[in-house]
Amino acid sequence: MDELDRKIIAELQLDGRQSLTDLAARVGLTVSPAHRRVRYLESAGVITGYRAMVDPRSLGLGFEALVFVTMKQEDRTTLLGFEEALAQIPNVVQAQRLFGDPDYLLRVCTADLDAYARLEDDVLAAIPGVQRLTSTLVMKNVVIDRAYPVNL
Repeated sequence: MDELDRKIIAELQLDGRQSLTDLAARVGLTVSPAHRRVRYLESAGVITGYRAMVDPRSLGLGFEALVFVTMKQEDRTTLLGFEEALAQIPNVVQAQRLFGDPDYLLRVCTADLDAYARLEDDVLAAIPGVQRLTSTLVMKNVVIDRAYPVNL
């Protein structure tokens, strides 16, 4: 990956909807080479997709919790089953497996505290292999979905 690829990535992280003409001008290329580079970055898996950033409150999801999950056992079958179950829960908007204890960190968005309590009690705690859930309520998002540093 060269400096031009990094410039393209930086620009697309700022505005993934900009036209190829605008992108090419911002990185100092003509449209055809810029288009080829973008397609290459997509096919190589560097650019993994494009999406709209949405305010969760506008969808009625004004409550957010970080949930630390400790598993009873850490065998492959249990962990894969847990991860597959998480993939089916739309309110889990981020899930990360961690080294050490706890085993997972989840970011969960719901309408309110009552909805979160139901989700934790009826869904998350019921997933086979879960030993303990520890929740921390989010007071305020300070930095969220920041673009990755490209080191130009």
